[in-house]
Amino acid sequence: MDCYSIKIKDIPINERPRERLLKYGEEVLSNQELLAIILRTGTKSESALDLAKRLITNYGGITFIAKSSVYELSKIKGIGLAKACEIKACVEIGKRLNSFKGNNRVKITSPEDVAMLVMDEMRFLSKEHFRVIFLNTKNCIIQIKDISIGSLNSSIVHPREVFIEAIKVSSASIILCHNHPSGDVTPSQEDINITKRLIEAGKIIGIEVLDHIIIGDINYLSFKEKNII
Repeated sequence: MDCYSIKIKDIPINERPRERLLKYGEEVLSNQELLAIILRTGTKSESALDLAKRLITNYGGITFIAKSSVYELSKIKGIGLAKACEIKACVEIGKRLNSFKGNNRVKITSPEDVAMLVMDEMRFLSKEHFRVIFLNTKNCIIQIKDISIGSLNSSIVHPREVFIEAIKVSSASIILCHNHPSGDVTPSQEDINITKRLIEAGKIIGIEVLDHIIIGDINYLSFKEKNII
């Protein structure tokens, strides 16, 4: 019998997380209960429920879990590499399911469409990721690709790297995206300079830069909406 069963033996069977999930569905479970099911076992001194509670309460909740790396999670007492891998695998499946649209291409009609498409993943990134959305003539997404990782500057975000990819997939236009790990979506002067440089390059090549979206923490900024471009 595993530690999880031993530690919660005093809880009525129909109130245990697994049994509650089976009886009522996963949507009624708390974050603590869902995490306890993923963890499966606790430690010698605490149940899986207690371990889940400590992880959520002491380390910043499920946001911390989403942002942390496998190795950061594995250093927490009672987690280890195996549990850390299981947790991160569940987080990644959630992200992929949220962005999955089947075989139909997603059409972009507004800056909000872009933000909602990339927000759940990009808001948790600890470094700045510069991402380009490649669109066809009907503004449907052909491909989304990271061009660089790290603070934006002209040496790592070069028009060549952006438009080579656009030409490869026969993109008619592109939308630029990057995240601010601080959560503050205020564009820096470098953000503005790079955007203008890419717009000018796009005019020469014939591939329009429609917008640049900065992703913060549950918020975003559109250069087009703010009349920055």
